[in-house]
Amino acid sequence: MRALLALVAAAGLAAPSPYPVVRPGIRLSFPADHGAHPAFRTEWWYVTGWLKGEDGRDIGFQITFFRVNPHATTDNPSRFAARQVIFAHAALSDSRIGHILHTERAARAGFSLAGAATGDADVRLNGWTFRRLRDGRFASRVGGRDFTLDLSFRPTQPPLAQGANGYSRKGPKPAQASYYYSMPHLAASGTLIRAGRSERLSGEAWLDREWSSDYLATDAAGWDWTGLNLDDGAALMAFRIRGKGGGVLWSGGSYRRPDGRITRLSPRDVAFSPKATWRSARTGARYPVAQLLRIRLPEGIRAFPLRPMFADQEVDARAAGQPVYWEGAVRTNSGRGYLELTGYAAPLRM
Repeated sequence: MRALLALVAAAGLAAPSPYPVVRPGIRLSFPADHGAHPAFRTEWWYVTGWLKGEDGRDIGFQITFFRVNPHATTDNPSRFAARQVIFAHAALSDSRIGHILHTERAARAGFSLAGAATGDADVRLNGWTFRRLRDGRFASRVGGRDFTLDLSFRPTQPPLAQGANGYSRKGPKPAQASYYYSMPHLAASGTLIRAGRSERLSGEAWLDREWSSDYLATDAAGWDWTGLNLDDGAALMAFRIRGKGGGVLWSGGSYRRPDGRITRLSPRDVAFSPKATWRSARTGARYPVAQLLRIRLPEGIRAFPLRPMFADQEVDARAAGQPVYWEGAVRTNSGRGYLELTGYAAPLRM
């Protein structure tokens, strides 16, 4: 559940048929499903997490690679035809700075400059990379004028299939869905280069993998999503799809306990309640950056207050023709994670 859909709209990419339909009954297969699924319209490799600097301060980060099949140039024989497009975002939330640092790139696939391989994770974009190493770790290098991140992510738990074994509904129609799995509690380590200084970092991360052809209902405005690494080893993902006229069109998620038992969360099991808002001076958007998330489990209701590291974690990529959204590091009483808020600056145009 990511800002990719807004990226597609903002880039003006067409979406004619046919694309593969997302249906129930998928069987995830690894390492193949770490790799690209180029026939589908949209796909992403999305890593967020909390790191500690050498001085003990908290640092949040987002690294995202998006693959888009515009399906607009199927019959064009030119090597320059945009048969696949790769986007990428990188953001840093340093508690010492108090506002987000962000950079992005985009390019058509090909010419050894940009692409997403099938069979295993290997995505590249003009020097930025996300790939899986032979020892099972994931590794990424991204950066721009303000910072460079060079990180690796070691799995400590098996992949968490979201929804019905990887088929994740996003709306009232069965085809409004994605294939979706997460990898919580990744052990993260690496370096941050900023202002000419290299600093060692370590912490914990969350990887989301989704691919889809028809993600949202036409009357959807955007979504709230969170992925939380909990202190006891549990993992929680929850989301809600908001309607343009208000209210919730769909919601869901999953809760994996420390012993590995999983509860799938249906729309009636998830409730987000805003507790504090922040208004962006850049865009005028008002975001519910502090929320109370309640989930219904067989043993009863559990509540997770979501409190941002700081309020100014808006990603404003309009200069690159891409969307505005809020992607921020958040704390809860029993862990840490990320909260994503889309469609608050303007409804997503799909």
